[in-house]
Amino acid sequence: MGQLPTQASIVVIGGGIMGCSTLYHLAKAGITDAILLERNQLTSGTTWHSAAQVRALRSTRNLTDLIRYSVELYSSLEAETGQQIGWINKGSLSIATTEDRLTHILRQVELAKHFGVSAESISAGEARERWPHMNGADVIGAVWSSDDGRVSPSDLCAALVKGAKSRGARIYEHTGVTGIVTSKGAIRAVETTQGQIRCDALVLCTGLWSREVGRFADVNVPVWPCEHFYLLTKPITGISGQLPTLSDHDSHLYIRDDSGGLLVGCFEPLGKPIDPNLIGHDFAFQLFDEDWDHFEPMMHNALHRVPALAEAEVKMLLNGPESFTPDGSFLLGETAKVSGLYLGCGMNSVGVASSGGAGMALAHLIHHGHFPMDLHELNPQRFPAQFNSVDFLKARVPEVLGRHYEISYPARQWSSGRAVRTTSLHDIFHQEKAQFGQFYGWERPLYFGQVRQPRLTFGKPDWFETVATEVGSAHHHAALFDQSTLGKFEVNGADACRFLNRVCTNQVDRRPGRVIYTTMLNERGGIESDLIIVRLGVEHFRLYVGTQSLEKDLAWLQRHCRIDEQVRINDITDQLAVISLVGPESTKIANLAGAESLTQLAYYEFGTARIANCPVEAARLTYVGEFGWELTCRSEDVVQIYASLRALGAKPAGMFALTSMRIEKRFLAYGHELDSQISPIEAGLELAIDWTKEFIGKPALEKRRKSAGRSRIVSIIFDDSADVPLGDEPVYFAGEIVGKTTSAAFGYRINSPIALAHIIDGIAIDDGTAVTVSIAGQHCSGRVVDGAAFDASGTRMKSNRNNP
Repeated sequence: MGQLPTQASIVVIGGGIMGCSTLYHLAKAGITDAILLERNQLTSGTTWHSAAQVRALRSTRNLTDLIRYSVELYSSLEAETGQQIGWINKGSLSIATTEDRLTHILRQVELAKHFGVSAESISAGEARERWPHMNGADVIGAVWSSDDGRVSPSDLCAALVKGAKSRGARIYEHTGVTGIVTSKGAIRAVETTQGQIRCDALVLCTGLWSREVGRFADVNVPVWPCEHFYLLTKPITGISGQLPTLSDHDSHLYIRDDSGGLLVGCFEPLGKPIDPNLIGHDFAFQLFDEDWDHFEPMMHNALHRVPALAEAEVKMLLNGPESFTPDGSFLLGETAKVSGLYLGCGMNSVGVASSGGAGMALAHLIHHGHFPMDLHELNPQRFPAQFNSVDFLKARVPEVLGRHYEISYPARQWSSGRAVRTTSLHDIFHQEKAQFGQFYGWERPLYFGQVRQPRLTFGKPDWFETVATEVGSAHHHAALFDQSTLGKFEVNGADACRFLNRVCTNQVDRRPGRVIYTTMLNERGGIESDLIIVRLGVEHFRLYVGTQSLEKDLAWLQRHCRIDEQVRINDITDQLAVISLVGPESTKIANLAGAESLTQLAYYEFGTARIANCPVEAARLTYVGEFGWELTCRSEDVVQIYASLRALGAKPAGMFALTSMRIEKRFLAYGHELDSQISPIEAGLELAIDWTKEFIGKPALEKRRKSAGRSRIVSIIFDDSADVPLGDEPVYFAGEIVGKTTSAAFGYRINSPIALAHIIDGIAIDDGTAVTVSIAGQHCSGRVVDGAAFDASGTRMKSNRNNP
């Protein structure tokens, strides 16, 4: 091991698969003084007992590409290092025993086609041929994925370590971390049981102990362990060679061969959380006690699926810890609070499959300052502070484990860890029978007038008519949308305008009282955020950002503010509430409320008034394409203001109505249409660019502007009103996949299903072109609209008439 160095450019903490992969890729990038610290021995935490399944397909292309990279890496490591890793490529078989499960896996097949992953729908009979030990009497369909496999996790780590050491990286086992030193919001050193190491970057690959290690730097790392079970049997007659992995997700099971017997693993409907403090720091190569009572329901399912298990001898019921995050996706990237502190943890039982690609991506971020692809789903900044509490995590992670194999229905919501953040109108919305959804911890109404819990379905939803009524209110009368959860920042100072003009693409130096829509770009021209700015005064601006972008956007602004700039940035989200009053009767309501001055505002102007004797600030714009305002007020005043507007005839409307209307208007949403790879050029947002000024990302954007055959975002109006697009479906033209839907809904104002879709580079599809969208294998016809499907000219929202 040698003497612990006093300085290293990068220190990786944790000797599991994620830490070893990150170190390997740092060394491969030429960072030869990177070191790894492990408080016990390599793989001693949770890696060694992993079932080590490697399944390529994930919910997005970029997450899929991470695992595809893992497969390529694992296939080549033995030749590179001479270390065998036990890579077995026998494919995987996913079966369906219900119609909804079949729809779910068929949607995955269509996504796989778009991503270039090998997956095909096969019959129940062919599934039995591929897995002859299976009871297939209740199987109605299956999906075969030939590229999937498995690996020996300990041998894999040994190969990665060998590759890292050969390039100069060093590893120190039996070296625990006791503290993290920061200064001015940046990493300076790490304290260990063997002494201090000064460093420029620190990477936490510390598994289930990541929350505890994060506290050394006062950083939230919402990770918590659950017990994870799999059964190992002694050899069974007829089990010889290697079988594909059988996934029976309706029974919560995965099954494969193991040394002539079977490995039967489960993700039961409700997991068992365990306090890391009870596990202890000395937990290494250990397991928890067998818990047959907990495993018994899964054993019944397994006996039904593989009758031969009834005669099998049990070798052991393995029970080991696995760490989970609040949403089932792992944490990868830099923390918001401390520059140079990176996370690679909370792997949610896909650590071995993901870590090859995740380690590569994290090393690329550390070395180059950005990921090689957009990975916003993994951003550690996506959770509010409330999600780091012990009570929340103990309530949420058992459900996260249970959802690992759950059908991904649209509009599915978490049942645990709710009401951790509520707006001032929450009690009123509850009285108005709102069905709530959770967004960045906030409870937001999805729709109103709920009479029972909605039935989850891939078809026409229970709330269809309810949402139609809410859209009708906004379109024909007046509706109220609560937007209070939007992030709100005050930017002040002598250099505030100059600063915002540098980080934003649009011209911010407008007269006070103007509203500006803009984007913020990275150096590669990709969109980091789209936002609204109101200029309140010469040196005073207010920024409105997406609900789930708050921490990410705040960190972006703070890190791009120069030391010599006189700028103050304050998060005032909780202090202010926002209500959108929209619809052709909103002018009448404003007048009756005594806010006549609002009716004089032009589109994208800002003004003030009083409603219910409370001050309000109004921005003349909406996110739904109807005439109206976004009204900002003090949080303590919003109940009184809302009650006044309701009494004057405005009706409440929820997120489902807002989503339908914004898709009809081709208003784009971050995480759906927008991300850090797409630029305003491809997104059709050149209205948010002032080419006469300099801004971050402009040189790269100019190159994209000149390139031919760019990708773009279009609207697709479906021909059959009974079609139910959900988003993430392949788009076909002339028999070839040309793109993917990004958002979808029923468009109540156009009386048709509608989707926004990303069309790939160089595809010549004009306005009116007929295309098909594959929804679970059914090709549904539609036509392309190169712009908004509803009121493309924007007359309704821009007009100042009472009835636009």
